Amino acid sequence: MRGLFSTVIAMAAGILVLLGYFFSVQLLFDLRYYLVQVAVILAGFAVFVGTINLLSVHITKIRKKQKGGIYGLFLVFALLLTFFVSAFFGPTAELPVLIFSTIQLPVEASLMALLTVSLTVASIRMLRHRMNLFSIVFLATALLSLIGMLTLPLLGEVPVLGNMLRPYLVQVFAAGGARGILIGVALGTLTAGLRILLGADRPYGGK
Repeated sequence: MRGLFSTVIAMAAGILVLLGYFFSVQLLFDLRYYLVQVAVILAGFAVFVGTINLLSVHITKIRKKQKGGIYGLFLVFALLLTFFVSAFFGPTAELPVLIFSTIQLPVEASLMALLTVSLTVASIRMLRHRMNLFSIVFLATALLSLIGMLTLPLLGEVPVLGNMLRPYLVQVFAAGGARGILIGVALGTLTAGLRILLGADRPYGGK
């Protein structure tokens, strides 16, 4: 009975939100707005609960002196410092923005650079074990993109690669592949949403 009740609520909420986008009825618009706002609040609360759980896990690891506890200590310190600074000064104040631009952005840039090198090394290793057309194309594309992003001391961008080939690879092939992936994600999300609305899948009931 409890599973049936949760299924009916989920299906009704989803159908009301969907109808609110297709029909310009004030009642449907108000219901859609209310349900979406409730979903946003619940999502924010879920992030808060997840953050508390993350803190709890790392504090336990620090207290029990488990392996990697020093990294947990840095994580807890940085999280609490950023939270209290942002809560006191506001997220758009000078100090929180300074913390973000001097710590978060360099870390993200370093991780992206590490990912680029890791993909290049992985493609070279892949050529040793399985040499085919796709691995050769992947390695060639990665190398051409890396060389095209270099800046020479006197010439600036690498001729042809920097101003012609690399923009073409990024704007045509990479952007086209990314859009294809996003379309696939959208179709998968639509299919999953329809299955939930029809009651075929019941993730909210633990199934």
